[in-house]
Amino acid sequence: MAEIRNVEMEIFEIISNGGNAKSTAYEALAKAHEGKFDESEEMIKTAHDELNKAHKTQTSLIQAEINGEEFEKSLLMIHAQDHLMTSISEISLIEQMIPMLKRIHALESQSN
Repeated sequence: MAEIRNVEMEIFEIISNGGNAKSTAYEALAKAHEGKFDESEEMIKTAHDELNKAHKTQTSLIQAEINGEEFEKSLLMIHAQDHLMTSISEISLIEQMIPMLKRIHALESQSN
């Protein structure tokens, strides 16, 4: 007997993991603003772990569709994809901002 997918649950996993990733990345950015760069880097790793979970679920749904499994495409699924894409983009930008904050912090430390 074939396994029945709970597509709606998988969609919520993408939204949840993507949201966790993005919020953790923003927490990492806040830590970087405080000069707590070790904590910031750990939080970015955690953000990537959450992002990987979301991506794994997304990949599973894509593979199921490629293999001929049919399920309803919904506004909720579109929202999940948008949410994941936005999370990936924002995390990428935050990862570019943290080294800049390190440089600013170092320069400010030299001038004091």
